[in-house]
Amino acid sequence: MNEAVARMLQGYEYRTTADYTLALREVFQELALLGLWRAKFFEHAAFYGGTALRILYGLDRFSEDLDFSLLAPDPDFDLGRYLGSLERELAAFGLTVTVTAKPKTTRGAVQSAFLKAGTLEHLLTIGAVAAATRGIPTNQTIKVKLEVDRDPPGGFDTQTHFLLRPLPFSVRAYALPDLFAGKMHAILFRRWKKRVKGRDWYDLVWFVANHPTLHLAHLEHRMRQSGDWTSHETLDASTFQDLLTQTVAALDVGRAVRDVEPFVRHPESLEVWSPEFFLHVAGRIQIV
Repeated sequence: MNEAVARMLQGYEYRTTADYTLALREVFQELALLGLWRAKFFEHAAFYGGTALRILYGLDRFSEDLDFSLLAPDPDFDLGRYLGSLERELAAFGLTVTVTAKPKTTRGAVQSAFLKAGTLEHLLTIGAVAAATRGIPTNQTIKVKLEVDRDPPGGFDTQTHFLLRPLPFSVRAYALPDLFAGKMHAILFRRWKKRVKGRDWYDLVWFVANHPTLHLAHLEHRMRQSGDWTSHETLDASTFQDLLTQTVAALDVGRAVRDVEPFVRHPESLEVWSPEFFLHVAGRIQIV
């Protein structure tokens, strides 16, 4: 196993196959960020979403995707030009990964690509215990989706973060109050039919406990772009709280818990979840 990859894997606890798989996915994510940095991707885009919170700010749950936003709208932006750099970066660390772009359309603002690697092959590469590899089909893959918003809403700030593993490099990311605004937009308006994204609610609790400041103007930009705020009035804190209260009232807490449980180390922390709990959390959000 590559020495740098071995060091990256040292900080994880391994009890199940899922533990090994989640750790491997995070290694792929961090090496992908390194490859994007080498390709000058962060001159044009910023990192955001749950994985940004996990890698840059220590969010204590695992996250699957790498989400990015261009710094300014560009319908001609082509994520494909950066994918070769990702494959080369991962290969340089002894990992066999394929990266393929989803065909670009002129209609969609979001452009996607997928990083895929053989689960069994890489568990064996990192020396996973025999019990962790037993029964895994040879064709099972670990997947990481990359998404870039080519038509980002305005009103956000970015910051530069420095990562030290596997070697020092930098990542441009949304500022925390804008990350919180993006997460709140997902909570209020994500349309999943009957599915509940419990991970969003987990992140809400994390934000309020650690970084409770929310940039309301950026949330309004997102709401106007998505068609969820058409008023001529500016979104104010009272209206925001009313929207959140209504969303909490409609929340299926049980579904939310089931969604997030596989991604958290201590699922007992979810036992307190209830509408009353989330109303309490909502009341501690600080608006700027």
